[in-house]
Amino acid sequence: MCGIAGIHAYHYAANRVDRKELLAIRDHMQNRGPDGAGLWLDRAERVGFGHRRLAIIDLSDNGLQPMQTEDGNVVVTFNGEIYNFREIRRRLVAKGFQFRTQSDTEVLLHLYADRGVDMVRELRGMFAFAIWDVKKSILLLARDPFGIKPLYYSDDGWTFRFASQVKALLAGGAISRKPDPAGVVGFYLFGSVPEPYTIYHSIQCVPAGTTVLVDRKGAGAPQRYHSIASVFWDSEQNLRPAADEREDIREALKDSVRSHLVSDVPVGAFLSAGIDSGALVGLMRDAGATDIQTITVGFEEFRGKHEDETVIAGQVAACYETRHTTRIVTRGEFEADLPRILDAMDQPSIDGVNTWFVSKSAHELGLKVAISGLGGDELFGGYPSFRDIPRWVRMLAATSRIPFLGAMARRLVAPVMDRIANPKAAGMLEFGGSYAGAYLLKRGLFMPWELAQVLDKDVAAEGLRRLLPLRLIGRELKPCPQSAFARVAALESALYMRNQLLRDTDWASMAHSLEVRVPLVDTELLSRLAAANASANLGKELLISAPSKPLPAAVGTRSKTGFTTPIEAWMRVTALSRGGSRSVDTPWARAWSKIVKDQFLCPA
Repeated sequence: MCGIAGIHAYHYAANRVDRKELLAIRDHMQNRGPDGAGLWLDRAERVGFGHRRLAIIDLSDNGLQPMQTEDGNVVVTFNGEIYNFREIRRRLVAKGFQFRTQSDTEVLLHLYADRGVDMVRELRGMFAFAIWDVKKSILLLARDPFGIKPLYYSDDGWTFRFASQVKALLAGGAISRKPDPAGVVGFYLFGSVPEPYTIYHSIQCVPAGTTVLVDRKGAGAPQRYHSIASVFWDSEQNLRPAADEREDIREALKDSVRSHLVSDVPVGAFLSAGIDSGALVGLMRDAGATDIQTITVGFEEFRGKHEDETVIAGQVAACYETRHTTRIVTRGEFEADLPRILDAMDQPSIDGVNTWFVSKSAHELGLKVAISGLGGDELFGGYPSFRDIPRWVRMLAATSRIPFLGAMARRLVAPVMDRIANPKAAGMLEFGGSYAGAYLLKRGLFMPWELAQVLDKDVAAEGLRRLLPLRLIGRELKPCPQSAFARVAALESALYMRNQLLRDTDWASMAHSLEVRVPLVDTELLSRLAAANASANLGKELLISAPSKPLPAAVGTRSKTGFTTPIEAWMRVTALSRGGSRSVDTPWARAWSKIVKDQFLCPA
């Protein structure tokens, strides 16, 4: 796990690569890679790559980056892990390719030489990388199918810049900090900035599951090679009875965990009281892991309450005989860490503090890699949205087609709802009859019609015009799966998980030089589970029984709370809307004004 950066002066009249700028971008990401730093520039100084290394596979200097082929014709800077690199390596060796290292990075070099841009279709893992093809004078950027690893870029018409972090690009000093209304509005609507936007107008995100080619004319449009909705849609064409697949699914889960254990350093695990993380620890045992370090974060405020995860997590640790650490976080520690948290937060988010503290604890224990149960709710239907959204659509589909009815009803009842009930209720007739609209109602913080109350009216109007939130949501349902389960799973995976959970996990863990792996967010696993879940909604019961030694009964019977923190009580901050304070679902939503205005939108 690393930080990557690069500059390509593609226009003939552009200045050569500024070495100081490239070093500033690279070294802003020192925490992402404390084990080494590399720099490469071509002879003409028109292309430059930077790299910060967190050594996980092939710990020797042979794994240093940027890395190039022996003939110097292909150069790569890479962030992530390729879990099937050994299988790909064997195929390439059989074709005559020669390797000098044991790293997955070198596999990328030779795979590109063998297959070109189509190489991405062979990769199983989490990755963001850039490859410079000397002979073709083409820069290739690629990002993994789920968007586990981030990659951002800026193209001013002369020079192309990229990096693993938005703030790293800004640290170079050559990119404008002008806010993007679409990114600002996206944050207020969803609690995170949706791809491909960022909070800044000059910086874009390489969308998950896409490649971007940069030639002498500049950056082309991102080309998609993977779609979560497509996986579900394809699987529905060949449905089999769920009973025939249960054992296959257990093996698929074990296979994913086994793949995610590939490492030359110890791999620990985050452990909550939930099914997902507990099942993964059991599967780690089944996959051959012996000395497992597990970590649970607890809070004094939750002691003896349902929110306290430490007791049941301790039972799971005892069940699988792990070396377990319970780390208690106090309000004083939170207040002391808050400036560092906001500084590490690469884009505004209403979440991520929980991952900050559990990653901090893992780092204190000397871990470089930890397994997380993130993705289980999206894969097995663990959210209320899997129940609510299809129900709303069934109830409201007919009335939502009546022209102007929903908008008129919303305008009439919104002022009343804002005072006596959840303001979202005013939009049910207008939005609840489609999956895109119902998803916005379910996951939205502020609704589109509320934005003018909390933002400058011009910013709100321009942001909505550029963002087009319903179209943005709807794009993640193309091609549209048939089953309600698959539709919600695709939306939750491609929006909430990608833009918030995975992004928060990245910045919060990398701030502590920790690589977090997510076996339940895996392309091979998704393909093998998609048909069974779409046809039978197998649910979390399969996860409970997936390890050869099942989880303790208390885990399965405990009602879901999520991985929560007592920040609401600590901060005592409420977001303001017209008519006073309003209550929203997550603690960070109450601190939106400070995060957005102070940390991101004020000039440096």
